[in-house]
Amino acid sequence: MESIFNTKAGAREDMKSPLRKRIVRGVGFALCLGGIAGCTVGPDFKRPDAPQVSGYTTTPVAEQTVASPGILGNEQRLVTAQVPAGWWKELNSAKLNSSIELAFKASPTLSAAQATLRQAEQNYAAQSGSTELPQVNANLGAQRQGTNSAAMGLPGGERTSNLYNASVAVSYELDLAGGSRRGLEALAAQVDYKSFQLEGARLDLAANVALAAISQAQLTAQIEASKEILRAQQEQLDITRKRLNAGAASENEVLALQTEVEQTRAGIPGLQNRLEQSRHLLAVLTGQFPGAADVQSFTLADFSLPADLPMSVPSELVRRRPDIRASEALLHAASAQYGVAIAKLYPQLTLTGNLGSQALTTASLFGPGSLIWSLGGQLAQPLFNPGLRSNTRAAEAGLDAAGANYRQTVLQALRNVADVLRTIESDAEAQLSLVTAGESAHQSLVLIQRQYALGAASYVQLLQAQQQAQQVRINVLAIQAQRLFNTVVLYQAMGGDWVEPR
Repeated sequence: MESIFNTKAGAREDMKSPLRKRIVRGVGFALCLGGIAGCTVGPDFKRPDAPQVSGYTTTPVAEQTVASPGILGNEQRLVTAQVPAGWWKELNSAKLNSSIELAFKASPTLSAAQATLRQAEQNYAAQSGSTELPQVNANLGAQRQGTNSAAMGLPGGERTSNLYNASVAVSYELDLAGGSRRGLEALAAQVDYKSFQLEGARLDLAANVALAAISQAQLTAQIEASKEILRAQQEQLDITRKRLNAGAASENEVLALQTEVEQTRAGIPGLQNRLEQSRHLLAVLTGQFPGAADVQSFTLADFSLPADLPMSVPSELVRRRPDIRASEALLHAASAQYGVAIAKLYPQLTLTGNLGSQALTTASLFGPGSLIWSLGGQLAQPLFNPGLRSNTRAAEAGLDAAGANYRQTVLQALRNVADVLRTIESDAEAQLSLVTAGESAHQSLVLIQRQYALGAASYVQLLQAQQQAQQVRINVLAIQAQRLFNTVVLYQAMGGDWVEPR
């Protein structure tokens, strides 16, 4: 990535020696005059080199996750491929598909990004028309004036007259040093920046809708399981109170069980609150008012894990992720602005022309003898303006900052991918352990149920086994949702399904 400064480093060398600076500037100006505005000063932008690394982590990531027994479709393979178009459809949820399509149509965030892109495009078009083509203006004027001949020692006294004029004026600034072209280059880079921001907003919107839907599904399942645990705890408490009345249990047992019941009961409102917040978030993401929204209700059964997860190498990632491309566009704009600042140190040549008519009466305004015309040229060369030098150094510092920001964006993107790849691997292993624990808890529950039917186990033991099985179920549901989360985050980290249109 350091090579992005090769051209700028060459420009810096030209600035080191005052004598060399004057010689280079003089030769460059002569060549510009000979080529009629054919040169452009400042560094030519070069796309940053791709990271020279082949992987994201220090140790290889498993190409396939471990499988959990008894759960279909929980194995995932990392394959070298681009993110599929409409990647959210890989989760196999019709409800999610409709929610994301609604968000694309109604999201204010997306509408704002689209509007700012149009604004950047029109700013470029306006500046292009102002700098690449001559400016032509029509003028029509009239004035009444009075003169006194006596003031000049002549007879005649005071005289008044009318003067009418009509003209067309043409002006054009020859872009000798290429400052205007560099300015247009900077505006074009801003258009690219807004385009990449729009694509990034689209990617983030789809991912946020998917994550909110999965969160809603997890919370719904967690609330149901928590209520089952609360029911079992309450039954256990009621039985223990009866045993206390019969003298077969102690007060400490009742207090301990009552503490567990109230702790479980206290956790449910918080879960319900988070569930409502997830619905509010989904409403806003899809452009609806939270109080009047028709939001889909999701369960974990509405989703399935994609069997194949796309993964590209880092050198391809930096050419696809919208945030990296946006940072690259800002770097391009900073490079062009540096060229604009350098161009201000060179001569500026402006050509003007005027063709019109001037007469004392409107009837003779366009008659014979009323024609007037003028041609002019102005060459301006800064001789003493210390501010221009500071302006150049400021633009150079801006270019350095843009380069550093680009490198940071790339590093952060690679870290995002590395983190999610490790999480996908570790969560699959955690799911295997939790599923195994769930099977053990279920077998234990079945055994206690048989013993209870034969009178070999108490009802309290049965309720405890049911509670343990439900708690393990909550953990299994949480890791199931987490793996769905990881899949969405990987699609997002890989830059989504965006393809550069040019």
